[in-house]
Amino acid sequence: MARTGQRAVVVGASMSGLLTARVLTEAFDRVTVVDRDELPGEVAARRGVPQGRHPHGLLARGREILEELFPGLTSELVEHGAAIGDMQGDARWYTDGHLLRQSPIGMQAVALSRPLLEERVRARVLALPEVELVAPAQLVDLVAADGRVSGVRVHRGGATAGGADEELLPADLVVDATGRGSHTPAWLGSHGFDRPAESRIEVDLRYTSWVVPRYDGDLDGDRACLVGATVARQRFGAALAIEGNRWIIGAGGYHGDTAPTDLAGFRAFATGLPAPEIAQLMADREPVGGPWSYHFVSSTRRHYERLTRFPRGLVVTGDAVSSFNPVYGQGITVAAAEALVLRDLLAVGSDDLARQFFRRAARLVDVAWDMAAGGDLRLPAVPGPRPARMRLVNAYVSRVQAAAAVDPEVGAAFLRVANLIDPPESLLRPRLGTKVLLAQRRTAQVGPSAADRPEPTVRVPRPRDLPRSESATATEHPRREA
Repeated sequence: MARTGQRAVVVGASMSGLLTARVLTEAFDRVTVVDRDELPGEVAARRGVPQGRHPHGLLARGREILEELFPGLTSELVEHGAAIGDMQGDARWYTDGHLLRQSPIGMQAVALSRPLLEERVRARVLALPEVELVAPAQLVDLVAADGRVSGVRVHRGGATAGGADEELLPADLVVDATGRGSHTPAWLGSHGFDRPAESRIEVDLRYTSWVVPRYDGDLDGDRACLVGATVARQRFGAALAIEGNRWIIGAGGYHGDTAPTDLAGFRAFATGLPAPEIAQLMADREPVGGPWSYHFVSSTRRHYERLTRFPRGLVVTGDAVSSFNPVYGQGITVAAAEALVLRDLLAVGSDDLARQFFRRAARLVDVAWDMAAGGDLRLPAVPGPRPARMRLVNAYVSRVQAAAAVDPEVGAAFLRVANLIDPPESLLRPRLGTKVLLAQRRTAQVGPSAADRPEPTVRVPRPRDLPRSESATATEHPRREA
């Protein structure tokens, strides 16, 4: 790739900023990463990543992009304790109360803590000769003239170092990767530009997480259990195997249904999830970490792609553009895909970089946003319009999820879409649609969803342990001992 300029500045050293810095090294002689935190030199949570202590999903497409940008990263993560397995064969997915039938599909999954992922990626980025780190440092302002951003002003030190001398960091390109708290909209408004319109979905999530020991035989060897909310039980939860032979376990609810931070209360809350495994993992062991709680008010999208005027020399990416409901685990993957978009545009050169970037990034965001919005707005607790198209799509997706409980091919297709590998339209292929209709006859014998069934009196085998012909029977009582 031809060199685009001498220096780029990335504000924000979370995953989005790190991935952006990585691709910028292919186009700029020098890439400066600025962050307000004192970045740890080891695996540790930090203030600038408030969700860092909670379960984090790395979707399959996100892992693929990380591996492309950092060859060998997956193996490196495993060497540092991450658990690896098959996305469908080694994980339990409860969607709309249905347990997807487990079967290997060749989609690699990595389970680990957010601090480990970020620390390894940060180490890779900071090892690049073009990259320098300025942290801790507080962003004072963007420097601009004649409709172009030409750098940033910062003062070094933590947030209390307000009296420190300001320092100018000139740049041919500045990238705002500061997250959902980005000040770029306000800056635009104060400099004669329009602020981007915003879309919001008021999900009002409150969740609590703990870390507990992980033992051989837990979940019969599965690496994850992910439980989505249902209309009947609007609670969600996740248990992910992470480094150090531990589980990170989180659970929460929408609009006032808050997971308690006392252990007894959390254990009781977990029994109200649409599946039993998380309550079972929490019931008989003492935590080694937590509790941590988090309040996520709304999914927020800033429509930079609609602006007709935008300063040259500035790009906004990651959560600063679109902050998704964390239940769906889309944020890192969308940020990674946006980094590839930026790389491609820099490779061909453009005098209108920001506008082209926002337009292409919007297409990525559209897919993830529509899937998350559809999932959230099927829940009565979440306010917002539900147009006819969304209701039709949700009705079909519900059938797909029910069919996935008995047909692993349907489950694989669903997971490929949920992991942002295949487009949602792939679920409408004639072959898959036929399977969904045929599976509906088999699932009709099953009865209500898992959320509305009583606990079984005997342990039911995992669906993958049964012959294919018995799969419908396996879903009759998906609530089983872990």
